[in-house]
Amino acid sequence: MSSEFRELLKKVGSGAHTHKDLTRLQADSALEMMLTGKATPAQIGAFLIAHRIKRPTGEELAGMLDCYTRLGVMLPPLSSTIYPLTILGIPYDGRTRFAPISPLTALILSSIERPVLMHGGTKMPTKYGLTLAEIWTSLGIDFTQSSLTDVEKLLNDAHFGFLYLPQHFPLAHKLVQYREEIGKRPPLATLELIWQPYAGNSHLMAGYVHPPTEKMIRTALELRGIKQFTLIKGLEGSPDLKLEQTNIIVVDSVDSIEGFKYLKVNPLLYGLKGKDPILSDSQAYFTELRKTIEGENTSLTMSAIFNGGFYLWRCGVTSSIEEGLTLAESLIKAGKLQTQLERIKN
Repeated sequence: MSSEFRELLKKVGSGAHTHKDLTRLQADSALEMMLTGKATPAQIGAFLIAHRIKRPTGEELAGMLDCYTRLGVMLPPLSSTIYPLTILGIPYDGRTRFAPISPLTALILSSIERPVLMHGGTKMPTKYGLTLAEIWTSLGIDFTQSSLTDVEKLLNDAHFGFLYLPQHFPLAHKLVQYREEIGKRPPLATLELIWQPYAGNSHLMAGYVHPPTEKMIRTALELRGIKQFTLIKGLEGSPDLKLEQTNIIVVDSVDSIEGFKYLKVNPLLYGLKGKDPILSDSQAYFTELRKTIEGENTSLTMSAIFNGGFYLWRCGVTSSIEEGLTLAESLIKAGKLQTQLERIKN
């Protein structure tokens, strides 16, 4: 048993009125002891549930990200591009209600040589939803066995990469079991949204659900000196924009005293009126996804155009969302996504 960890556990778990927040360094140390096994399973479980009840702070998240940076994988700067690497922060426990659009977004961006990195893991509590790894496997690409060298090469050659948690950050993957045992997503799950395993210039584009989480993420990013970010209150906590309502988005802003500003992006303003595609069956989704990539008009096409257009604008490819929508639609209809998928496969 770690006596040092026990003291940190006492700070976060001493009750509603007497608990104390951890410093950035303490949060870093606590996560390191959990990842490396210096803390016992009982201590880890107790910490994760106590930390959830207490609610994490931005400073604590910054410290935990420090630990991820030190102990986790770190991809070197790309040699094949001058553009920032777009890192998509998507919940690891997958999707259960709405069809994922992010694979299409990734293909749109990478098809015009804007590099994209995704990361994810296995089927995971609490949702046990459809995972990114499963989606790419359905498209004929198995990222679960890729070496780190494979990931680096693919990023440089095809401008797309995928990090698989069990393969590339097994220390973090070992903590996944505690999600099932405590029955809740611990605050550690927020780290997967804002983890940036890349040493070069990057643009974090992450999802969130609750406004307090957005504020907490902003604080963590500010403490870590992250200047380029886009936080989207998207479908199921992902950075997939919604078709059925105005999207609340937080972006970095050098013109703002606070360093950020809020955007409200309504699809109706761009002539897009539709329903967010439901995820009723994985196989049906895989079929629709393949058809969309091939350039057919499907239930996913409007969402793909909307998301693609916004991302193209935020990544600096176009000067407006309208131009982005036009470009996204042309890339899809011209079969560029299929060409890019084949490039990634090869």
